Amino acid sequence: MLQQTPVARVAPIWQEWIERWPVPSAMAAAGRGEVLRAWGKLGYPRRAMRLHDCAAVLAEQHGDRTPEDVETLLTLPGVGAYTARAVACFAHGQRVPVVDTNVRRVIARAIHGRADAGNPSTTRDLADAQALLPTDVPTAVTFSAALMELGAVICKARTPDCGRCPLPECAWVSAGRPPLEGPARSVQKFAGTDRQVRGLLMDVLRGSDSPVAKPRLDQVWTIDPGQRERALASLLDDGLIEQTAHGDFALAGEAGR
Repeated sequence: MLQQTPVARVAPIWQEWIERWPVPSAMAAAGRGEVLRAWGKLGYPRRAMRLHDCAAVLAEQHGDRTPEDVETLLTLPGVGAYTARAVACFAHGQRVPVVDTNVRRVIARAIHGRADAGNPSTTRDLADAQALLPTDVPTAVTFSAALMELGAVICKARTPDCGRCPLPECAWVSAGRPPLEGPARSVQKFAGTDRQVRGLLMDVLRGSDSPVAKPRLDQVWTIDPGQRERALASLLDDGLIEQTAHGDFALAGEAGR
């Protein structure tokens, strides 16, 4: 849920999910449409589908428990390098490197003297973080959490608060805080994008207990009918929605209602 979404938006929905589906088998037993509806407006709803798929695997193959080792975690639907290591480290106390955007930025500055980490490289980034991990396992887990927090709270991308930084040395500060190399990254817009249109279409379907007729969806986005049709087709292709025999639309698994 936290991938590409702020904690403030995730926290209340996460709490609702935990209360509703306290174990993977409970979520696995729910319909896909029910899971997509509970996802609400978190965005990137394919993540909800992956969670539903993952719950089924955990229930069927792992006794309703999350595996502890990175290799097994990586076999789960929707689980990549970051998530697998975050779960192994923070949930199970494993001494494994955990690398997110904040960690990459702290290492780029403190160790390599660069303002920005540049393009990600899983192999390089994990090696950098691994080299910094304390040998003591509990300390390594705390260190990993602290490194992420340092990047999120103090060593921010645009407004680093170097006066509050607890690190005794920083290669970037020692080098005079050189600016970013090359043009600054542009912020991805949302308004007017296919993502926005997809979200508006999903909102209508989540709010309906029965399939929705096409004319109603047509009213969601009248600015560009071609974009609306493209967004609708992409939702069908992703398996997030279904079309009934009569041509109406519904969330995945609910076309038969």
